[in-house]
Amino acid sequence: MSFIKQGVTQLVKNTIADNRVVVFSKTWCPFSQKAKKFLNDSNIPYHPIEIDLRQDGADIQQALFDLTGQKTVPNIFIDKTHIGGYVDLRKAFQSKKFLDATLLEEIRSSSNTSSSL
Repeated sequence: MSFIKQGVTQLVKNTIADNRVVVFSKTWCPFSQKAKKFLNDSNIPYHPIEIDLRQDGADIQQALFDLTGQKTVPNIFIDKTHIGGYVDLRKAFQSKKFLDATLLEEIRSSSNTSSSL
């Protein structure tokens, strides 16, 4: 693994660790837009990383693939747990698997302003 790739991977890991909810997305992606709208409509603060607007976006997407096995966006993490994409987010919300009432209230009341990226 190259030094640059290690650095990007560490930045991704730090961003996931430092934020309650992270959405790695692309501005033009309809599923990314739906995921962010869903979180906004649910009053869940999140930290968006628009990888199509970054010079290292391709490296970030590769690091995410290496970490999760998911090639697509959005790529969503809640409390350091990989949720998946938009459909997975909806399923997790509906099943309350990751988003039980206590966790939702903690996320809503916590400041989600920390960021590594």
